[in-house]
Amino acid sequence: MSDSMNQQESAALRQEVQVHYRSDYEPFPYDIQSVYLNFKLNPEATVVESVLEVQRRAGFAPDERLCLDGVNLELLSVAIDEQPLDESQYQLLEEGLEILKVPDSFKLSIQVKISPETNTSLEGLYLSNGKYCTQCEAEGFRKITFYPDRPDVMSKFIVRIEADAEEFPHMLSNGNRIEYGELEEGKQFALWEDPFKKPSYLFALCAGDYDLLTDNFQTMTGREVRLEVYVDKGKLDQCHHAMESLKKAMKWDEDVFGLEYDLDIYMIVAVGDFNMGAMENKGLNIFNTKYVLASQDTATDTDFIDVEGVIGHEYFHNWTGNRVTCRDWFQLSLKEGLTVFRDQEFTADQTDHGVKRIEDVKVIRSHQFAEDAGPMAHPIRPDSYIEMNNFYTVTVYNKGAEVIRMYQTLLGRDGFKRGLDVYFERHDGQAVTCEDFVRAMEDANHYDLQQFRRWYSQAGTPEVQIRSFYDEQKRRLRLGFKQSCPDTPGQKDKEPFHIPVKVGLLNDSGQDIELKPITVGDNDAQVEGDIIHLKSTEQSVTFDDVPPNAIPSLLRGFSAPVKLDYNYSQGDLIYLFAHDSDSFNRWQAGQELFSQVIFELCDKLEAGQELFFSDAVIQAVKNILDNTTLDGQFQSLALTIPSINALMEEVDSIDIDYLIEARNYLKHTLAQELELDWLLHYQTNHHVGDFEQDKEAISRRAIAGTCLSYLMALEKDDVYQLALKQLGSANNMTDASTALQLIVHSNYENKLAVAEDFYQKWQNEELVVNKWLVVMATDPADETIDRIESLLDHPSFELKNPNKVRSLISAFTSANPSQFHRADGRGYQYLARQIKALYAVNPQTAARLTGAFNRWRKFDEKRQMMMREQLEEILQMPELSKDVFEIASKALK
Repeated sequence: MSDSMNQQESAALRQEVQVHYRSDYEPFPYDIQSVYLNFKLNPEATVVESVLEVQRRAGFAPDERLCLDGVNLELLSVAIDEQPLDESQYQLLEEGLEILKVPDSFKLSIQVKISPETNTSLEGLYLSNGKYCTQCEAEGFRKITFYPDRPDVMSKFIVRIEADAEEFPHMLSNGNRIEYGELEEGKQFALWEDPFKKPSYLFALCAGDYDLLTDNFQTMTGREVRLEVYVDKGKLDQCHHAMESLKKAMKWDEDVFGLEYDLDIYMIVAVGDFNMGAMENKGLNIFNTKYVLASQDTATDTDFIDVEGVIGHEYFHNWTGNRVTCRDWFQLSLKEGLTVFRDQEFTADQTDHGVKRIEDVKVIRSHQFAEDAGPMAHPIRPDSYIEMNNFYTVTVYNKGAEVIRMYQTLLGRDGFKRGLDVYFERHDGQAVTCEDFVRAMEDANHYDLQQFRRWYSQAGTPEVQIRSFYDEQKRRLRLGFKQSCPDTPGQKDKEPFHIPVKVGLLNDSGQDIELKPITVGDNDAQVEGDIIHLKSTEQSVTFDDVPPNAIPSLLRGFSAPVKLDYNYSQGDLIYLFAHDSDSFNRWQAGQELFSQVIFELCDKLEAGQELFFSDAVIQAVKNILDNTTLDGQFQSLALTIPSINALMEEVDSIDIDYLIEARNYLKHTLAQELELDWLLHYQTNHHVGDFEQDKEAISRRAIAGTCLSYLMALEKDDVYQLALKQLGSANNMTDASTALQLIVHSNYENKLAVAEDFYQKWQNEELVVNKWLVVMATDPADETIDRIESLLDHPSFELKNPNKVRSLISAFTSANPSQFHRADGRGYQYLARQIKALYAVNPQTAARLTGAFNRWRKFDEKRQMMMREQLEEILQMPELSKDVFEIASKALK
């Protein structure tokens, strides 16, 4: 196909693309009072019969047409009140069905045929490893049958499934199974009823031959709930942790929020081909296998924690997303931000609050801040979209969770709980908006949140500049605050946010001093306890009775998702790193210290000067390493140098080569200067006895892994042998995968043989193989680009499987900066080729890959040109999906 033809098709797509605006919302004219679905499963030709009880809503004109969504459906028949319609009575559209005239109340019957076997988008009904599976959020139900596929249309569903009894002994859907029977020709049927109204995006169906783990949970009112976890044959031993996590989540939600499960059964099905992490369908959660399967041999400590967190997340959706859902997709953060916050609190209660907070903020800093500063910047409640799948973002989820956390900061835990109680009491069984949530919080606490609402409507990361002024005679410390927010696409001149800034003051003994705010002017910010409420562009706070040399500890616990600008000296940071009682700010001081050193080294590289940094930095690192009172997980986080991605977000433009070289120099120097210390603490914490999964054992593995990482930076034979010994003797995947990565990412001459041995050992464990792919893709060596090219044809890789794509291609683009941003542009070319190969197969996955180009303007002119060229080529691809088009076109604006 010629370039001119491609350009014509791309231009045509631009004209056809429909932009959806929040301001255009209108209620659906009809109530769907009940839905009956009958599935006759067949790989190539599944027949779906739907029977809808429809009632026109009051206030809508009698001649209102009935418009239903539908994509890739073969219409077999359509009837109203059992009277078939001819083609003059309806119109088939490209993405729907329009029935031209309908009565006020009627029964609509539709039969369609679909092909699960050829559905590679993994939306709607598809086949995964010979098993049927659905994914309907956000707009996948329209690939199953014609229906008003929008979250504000809620109905009760009855589902009948018919399939071969031997091949598909388990046939599952939402709610409770009310009937089962055998049919002729070796078939069977199952009938499921969900007593709760739900939107179509929460519909689920699974059918296959699984291994099944069962258990029971007694609710706080004494009801028995049957728990079922379905996994692929042979994986039963890897799902016990998921079951225990589910029971913990159910108990936690009762204890903390008073929320009880409402059905007689709760099912989880693990699926190998899945676009998302998991899906909260009512009573039948469908999970990516990554977030169900876990054993000591195959899962790392992080995997165990992630499984527990995602199990909790989907369970918590039963109330925050299912019982109360969102009116439209612009309100997505209403359920996702709230539920992410709840799963973060759950995980913190199971593990360590300080460590969990740091891990969550790392995601915000390295990913969400980048999104806020890029072409896809949007508020947590977007104003428009082209393809809804592109707005399942870290802004909606993670920044949304930070906004929810600020409610708890402003209102207190009891006030936040009161607000949730009002929210559920008012809106149970409804599809509502973010505004409804805010009103519930306001009314329950008699608290004005008018200005706080700006967090929902304004995009971008607010920046808070703080300057301190000390009056020695009066012993007063004044903190001056200025807040601003950069322009983002479509939004300029932002109004001030309501920003809660949690503060502390440390004296010269490293102790917190009592805060004594006083009023000295009209521009003073309100102070409640240790929270300063910033509401204007410029404000100040004065503290009385402050000793000399007191150091402010600012934004404790990351009390708001903002960038902080305070002129800490290197000595201040070292002091906070050693003494801050707030574990987050203690970690943050170390990260800022490392960043200062790295950027100073970058300046030296640019000036052609000798590289060095202060011995005080080395001593500060040693002090953390030697502090046995600290948790090992915290030590590991505190001693880990910021990633290149996190460093990139601290500056407007970068020289990626200098940045990588400076970071490597810092790590190598710390490794060299503290070699014996790293070795001592590695030997002290590396455990070779029986495997344990308790907090102490996890902490030991964490700090031991960090110590070995520093030692490997020395590229010494005896350290190679240490890593090889750990790999060979490891009785858990944490130790094994840590050693494998360090070996493969080193200059060890036989590293590829080590990698091949690992693959041969674990080739039948898909999730372990995916870890191997990540290790191979993130090796910073120059030959990696050739290696990952060859891995596209390796038995371990399958382009149609999102987990494989994330493990090989996404890992390369997001975690291998030296090779993705190669000066010759091969990294960019590699990514563009994969997008071109994938966009017609799985548009969602291809769009997420395209996002790796979003920050192209931060780089040098040559790299900008090369990335822009790839984006322009992507936009010229024939029949480009809306998903990819939206990302690529916005990146170039």
